[in-house]
Amino acid sequence: MHANAQWIQQLTNNSHIGILVVDKDRKNLFVNDRLCEMFGYDAESLLSTSAEIFHVNHDTFLQFAKLAFTAVLNGKPLAIDYQFKHHDGSLFWVHIAGDPIQATNEVLWTMVDITPRIEALSREKKLAQMIEQTHDAVISTDLDGTISTWNQGATKLFEYTQQEAIGENISILHSKEDIQDLQKTTEILLQTGEYHDERPVLTKSKKIITISLSLSLLKDDFDKPISIIGYAQDITDRKLAEKKIQETNYNLQRYLEAIDKIGIGLFVVDEDYNTRYMNQTMIDWFGDQRGKTCYSAVAGLDNPCPYCKLHDVIHENKKVMYEPTTPNGESFEIVATSIKNSDGTTSKIEFIRNVTAQKEVQHRLQKEKEKFNYQAQHDALTGLPNRVLFMDRFSQAMEKAKRKNTKVALFFIDLDHFKEINDSLGHNVGDEILQIVTKRLKDTLREEDSLSRLGGDEFTIILEDISNTQDVPLIATKILTILSDSIKINNHKLYISSSIGISIFPDDGIDVQDLLKFADSAMYKAKDEGRNNYQFYNESMTEIAFERVLMEASLREALKEEEFVVYYQAQVDGTNDKLIGMEALVRWNHPQMGIVSPAKFIPLAEATGLIVQIDRFVMKTAMKQLSLWYEEGLNPGILAMNLAIKQLQKEDFIEVFQSLMQKTHCKPEWLELEVTESQIMKNPQEAIRILQQISDIGVELAIDDFGTGYSSLAYLKRFPINKLKIDQAFVRDLPQDEDDTGIVKAVIALSQALNLKIIAEGVETVQQRDFLINNNCHNIQGYFYSKPLNANEFKKLFLS
Repeated sequence: MHANAQWIQQLTNNSHIGILVVDKDRKNLFVNDRLCEMFGYDAESLLSTSAEIFHVNHDTFLQFAKLAFTAVLNGKPLAIDYQFKHHDGSLFWVHIAGDPIQATNEVLWTMVDITPRIEALSREKKLAQMIEQTHDAVISTDLDGTISTWNQGATKLFEYTQQEAIGENISILHSKEDIQDLQKTTEILLQTGEYHDERPVLTKSKKIITISLSLSLLKDDFDKPISIIGYAQDITDRKLAEKKIQETNYNLQRYLEAIDKIGIGLFVVDEDYNTRYMNQTMIDWFGDQRGKTCYSAVAGLDNPCPYCKLHDVIHENKKVMYEPTTPNGESFEIVATSIKNSDGTTSKIEFIRNVTAQKEVQHRLQKEKEKFNYQAQHDALTGLPNRVLFMDRFSQAMEKAKRKNTKVALFFIDLDHFKEINDSLGHNVGDEILQIVTKRLKDTLREEDSLSRLGGDEFTIILEDISNTQDVPLIATKILTILSDSIKINNHKLYISSSIGISIFPDDGIDVQDLLKFADSAMYKAKDEGRNNYQFYNESMTEIAFERVLMEASLREALKEEEFVVYYQAQVDGTNDKLIGMEALVRWNHPQMGIVSPAKFIPLAEATGLIVQIDRFVMKTAMKQLSLWYEEGLNPGILAMNLAIKQLQKEDFIEVFQSLMQKTHCKPEWLELEVTESQIMKNPQEAIRILQQISDIGVELAIDDFGTGYSSLAYLKRFPINKLKIDQAFVRDLPQDEDDTGIVKAVIALSQALNLKIIAEGVETVQQRDFLINNNCHNIQGYFYSKPLNANEFKKLFLS
């Protein structure tokens, strides 16, 4: 493999971007997995040929190569949308960008498949063209009537060009006397959502025409009307024809001759369905079918059309309007009435208009409207109802519960540590997890229960018809269990737990917003209780949530005002009581509350990301202090510092850490970084990579709180670890507790087998110390030797 390709391969293992390296002779030097998938070839095939196989034909390849390589190799990066050929011969679009690789004549190409976007744009363009070119008018305005779109049909109908119409008020089509009716129309539309009418309007030349008008509302994501869409057809001729039928006593034949060229189909049928007359428009549509039955002439049927209203017209003297669709898919708008013949018989006259094209446009517009409404109310990833639809369903559920005198339970579900998985494994994996969680929740719930996704990893469940709240914990436990099952994605076996907050209508409240807020508060209480559990709402949770907001603001202010201080706790060789080092521990010196315990602010700092700034402050302060002690000729030993997972995940961590060592004149052999077992096991592969970089600097690494998390001996062997730290939870009841003694002995034996140093924390009694020393754990940390001290007090400790 080419030298440059080796590091590119490592960086692009899981990339969604296709990557290709090509030399000056246009030979493929490097491809990643995504590029192979994109073009349908394996890597060996692509590396044995030139880039020409990607192109539609040889000519397009030469044209692209001349343009691209000249630009890129002259130091001008290229980024274009381009159509390529798949191995199976199909064509697809990519966004391709090229950059020269320094010191070589090679080019690095990155490619993203944009075929869905191109196809979507094409479909939208076709729909826009269909609307633009339809013979009838399609217009949209804002709620105040200002025109925003105006198609060719509108120009043809109303005589105003697009430039003249757009930006004007729709009132330009109405006389002053009709303005008040126009305002009433808007009011009715806002109340009902749709409006249909026939009305006179003015053209640009002040000509009065009659239109058939259909109006509908377009709404935003919050179901708020934002614009009006109007569809108008010119029915002037039809209205005139109807008026003439009612008002004129002229000879029927002369009348028929007069309207023979009006562009609307005219059809006369006797009582036996025989075609007596067809005007020229009808003849143009169906051919001259006079003398045949109307159903065979028009619809090609052997029996009367099932949708025909002939009986009502002839025998009951009714005037009817209907819009049938023929078997071949054509739609017609028909107005039919009856006339008396001189011989006493009755004939039916139909005025027919072919509205197939207009119906298709109306259907597409309706589909788009339904699509927009669905998107406004549903989550794009999971297809679940979003917050808007959730609020509506919750309101309906409460109204139903009032009528039935039952209760409604609201579950607010948040996935534990989901952000860490998203950050470490990527959003594609995160999205797949959300879809799996959605399916599991759907399979767990009853058909009448409503599941929604509010955003991120937050879900809600509305449980209706609750008569006994004692059933709710059973459902919550079932959800916790099913969500805790392992998930396997891309050879990763992941475990996702959840925290659930529960509020009850009407016990906890009667307002949708309040009950949602209460369930949210209960969910945070569940997280505070250790996660992977459920909690019901009570009033104290609201106070806790408020305190959390105040605490976060105080933390940010503390960082700004430098209220944090570093304390040091001794680490001692228990065999001779000699100081071997210390652990740096952060304390918050609050101006009103005094020294604040880390247990009160570290979890919040980790949740908000402020832990990174706090960690860096502790490192800078402690490393500077350590160097001062060594400069004074003292020997304080090794400085151990905690390393939060968010700090470890920062791309600039190694650079920042090395810069701190240089600025504080701190040697790597003086330092030790502690990472917790549970943190590194969330993404062990990534942890190995970063920890190895720290180890390569010469800084020792220790696993803190060992034994409290989920361990894998296979990974533990691969970690560049120098020390295990026995958690105080196992030390506290030594030597009385048999389980703790067994665990501690096992950890000590494991450290010896892996040739690792070991230290125990939380040692407070002589019995604990002696047990540890007798079992070959000589390094001790705890109150038995010293509590955490500030720098001046700690200096006195190792000078004494």
